[in-house]
Amino acid sequence: MHHPLFTTKEHTPIATSLVPHDASYYGKCAVAGVLACGATHTFLTPLDVVKCNLQVFPSKYTGLVQGFRLVAAEEGLVGLYKGWAPTALGYSAQGFCKYGLYEVFKDAYSAVLGDVVPSGGIYLAASASAEVIADVALCPIEMVKVKVQTSPVGTFLTAIKPAVAAMRANAAETRFPFGSVVPLWSRQIPYTLAKFFFFEKVVEAFYTHVFTAPKESYPKPRRDLASGYLAGVIWAVVSHPADSVVSLLAKAEHKGKSVPTIVAETGLTNLATRGLGSRIPIIGTLTGLPWWIYDAFKSACGMGTTGGIAKR
Repeated sequence: MHHPLFTTKEHTPIATSLVPHDASYYGKCAVAGVLACGATHTFLTPLDVVKCNLQVFPSKYTGLVQGFRLVAAEEGLVGLYKGWAPTALGYSAQGFCKYGLYEVFKDAYSAVLGDVVPSGGIYLAASASAEVIADVALCPIEMVKVKVQTSPVGTFLTAIKPAVAAMRANAAETRFPFGSVVPLWSRQIPYTLAKFFFFEKVVEAFYTHVFTAPKESYPKPRRDLASGYLAGVIWAVVSHPADSVVSLLAKAEHKGKSVPTIVAETGLTNLATRGLGSRIPIIGTLTGLPWWIYDAFKSACGMGTTGGIAKR
């Protein structure tokens, strides 16, 4: 027997919350998003440093383990945390918009379209809308982060304020602050569509076909990590070519080149495979762990966990 709040009807998505979805609720979701994105991305900065260098300097960086050793040998352990400050700042801003606005858009689209659009359509529309805005917030500091992480030692500033000033001063060459927003959208929107859609759908499937006792009787961390990690692995593969382009835009020899030119010169196979081995654990963790943090914060605030569309 299914839990009474869940149904298998396509046009009647699960309803999971009796908490009023007001400004306070959305504000807390945005704060939870800051913790979910900012903390996890900053924690995994070493993986991101190696991944970016694998994409930009494939002849020098040939694998994940070799990349860690090379960065540590040339720059010390501190080199593995290059760009941690812009990472923390940029992804905190992204998380604020991504999670907070997802809840806003999900409720708004459900109120208008809930009777005619399946739950999956609501999840996709809400996550895409939120990500478009979140990437505009992320883009300037993401460009700084990539430049810091992929510049050879001593060729670019590493402190965040002077690095931003240098990017701005050379805006004609760096295309700062929004030169990477289109490839960023190409990378992040498909990933976020998968991240939210598959998370929501895995949760629905869990409680419809596998976990048939009341939702509250199951440990939330296991559910959130499993659902999020599965979504992350799938879309790490799909979004990797665009992620490679974002990294290559920061390479000195590509200064002034258009995205189509970089794609043509690098080749789709290389864009899809270079650094993918390191990107999979990054994105899997960056998808599962944030959901755990996000829902843990919401639960601590008495807001319930994510999954489905709120009752009205």
